[in-house]
Amino acid sequence: MDTQELAAFLRSRRERLLPRDVGLPAGARRRTPGLRREEVAVLAHISTEYYVRLEQGRAPRPSSEVLAGIAGALLLTAAESEHLHVLAGAAPIRHDRHRRDVRPSILALLDRIPQTAGIVLSAAFEVLAWNGLAAALMEDFARLSPHERNLARRAFATPAPTDDPPYGISDGAEFRHHVVMQLRQALTRYPSDPAISGLVDELGAGSAELARLWRRHDVQAAPVLTKTFRHPAVGSITVDCDSLLLADRDQHLVLYTAPPGSPDAEALALLAVLGSERFGAAEPR
Repeated sequence: MDTQELAAFLRSRRERLLPRDVGLPAGARRRTPGLRREEVAVLAHISTEYYVRLEQGRAPRPSSEVLAGIAGALLLTAAESEHLHVLAGAAPIRHDRHRRDVRPSILALLDRIPQTAGIVLSAAFEVLAWNGLAAALMEDFARLSPHERNLARRAFATPAPTDDPPYGISDGAEFRHHVVMQLRQALTRYPSDPAISGLVDELGAGSAELARLWRRHDVQAAPVLTKTFRHPAVGSITVDCDSLLLADRDQHLVLYTAPPGSPDAEALALLAVLGSERFGAAEPR
């Protein structure tokens, strides 16, 4: 049970709610944002004293029934409820390190899918594998060290990330928010993994934007259906974005495609030609 993270998460979820969100009258003007602790306790069917101690990081481990009541009172989403249970020690936590080895079948798949840019990401946003079209669309990952092949570092490495989104993507702010949410969940799943905790510490020390987003305690990202890249050779390309969870290794296969016959598909086809000339045969790494 991570008492301090649990306390901070509960406070952040309580403060985002208004009385009308949970069917309560607004009443007199409130000095602080969100619901009162006693209101959450009533809605969750627990004592105010116990809930206050939870938010202070001083309460014993709550039962599954109590957690379910709190999740309902705070209108948590499924992802937020799962995060709450992990923080409270009521769900399995992985004490090993996140995996970086990619299944051979996935490596082969990357090389077999036509007109598709594909990468494999670890739980820490490391680019573990890619195909030639992904290298042409994003960057030649083979020229980078493993330390540099990390999209979280790519998103937060510059002094002013809003002025330089990675790969010219149009949703730079949303992508950085997504990275923070995913890293928070990864840190919860792998609390003993120095690669993940070290990455969070490194980026948090160097980026005020990451520190600001981290304080929000958000854990659920909206699905990204399309993404627009501004490419120096072919201009803007809007692609469909599909992220497939490889559950056995806690990795994601991210695929970028465009509707056949569209100008974006033609731009991808041109990139495939340019990429094959620049990088040679498209071999996943």
